Amino acid sequence: MAELTQAQLLALVNTKKIAPGNPRVRQLTERIVTDLFKTIDELDVTPDEFWAATAWLTRLGAAGQTGLITAGLGFDRLLDIRADEADQKAGREGGTPRAIEGPLFVAGAPTSKVEVRVDEGEPKGEIFIMEGQVLDLDGHPVPHAMVDVWHANEKGGYSHFFPGMQPYELRRRIETDAKGFYRFRSFLPPGYAIPPTGPVAELFAALGRHGQRPAHIHFLVTAPGMRTLTTQVNIPGDSYIDDDFAFATRDGLIVSLERNVAPQGYESLGITAPFTRSVFNFVLPKAASEDEALPLTRMERVATPG
Repeated sequence: MAELTQAQLLALVNTKKIAPGNPRVRQLTERIVTDLFKTIDELDVTPDEFWAATAWLTRLGAAGQTGLITAGLGFDRLLDIRADEADQKAGREGGTPRAIEGPLFVAGAPTSKVEVRVDEGEPKGEIFIMEGQVLDLDGHPVPHAMVDVWHANEKGGYSHFFPGMQPYELRRRIETDAKGFYRFRSFLPPGYAIPPTGPVAELFAALGRHGQRPAHIHFLVTAPGMRTLTTQVNIPGDSYIDDDFAFATRDGLIVSLERNVAPQGYESLGITAPFTRSVFNFVLPKAASEDEALPLTRMERVATPG
């Protein structure tokens, strides 16, 4: 092969093919490769720096931390911002704000009707009940919606990912009643940090950034004919609520807490003493297509054959 200049090499990389391939994949790859060629040249990236970065990416995948870095570098929130902008342009504002999914959802949690205790055994923190309705944009109840809820334990760990936890610990599904009501009992989860060792921690140390997340609870809310909602609510008072490493805090998703609520009416959830409560309604827009109503998380969507 003849000697090549940088420009000639880039042109070859971006035009070589023996079959049509996937036009969208070719388009995206061309942009990414072009931008990386430009970065290497303009910032004078050395071979040692390049191969160190390659080794870091290999370790990132092996550690299963890709979902942490996409959140920590703002990509997850960027996709939500773009979706919000598309809604505004299409005149589809309204409903509960979407929020990042994170990498720790697990399908198949036990399902209960209307109410459930998410935690088990002795409380691991302040006893907490969250309740409300699933509604449409006109305020009408959405009957028999499905509310997936999951959150971290008292050490910041998630079942299926954190050693010592039981399968589906702190993960439940709730089918709302005919009026869209749901409620669950758990404890107020704490905030937590990314793993202290590994490729993500290494990068954040090099960037001079912390890896803290404020206390939050994840939700996936689905119903036939309604747009699937992936979101999370924040617990007020957390010192990192305005400094989330994943940039996920949203004003409309900071719940209000009512403390010292009388236990009457909550006996079915094992409540016998005053507790902390939050009332929060999930508001879903109607789906504009069948695709929008698929009862799948974001990662499930890409792993499910179309």
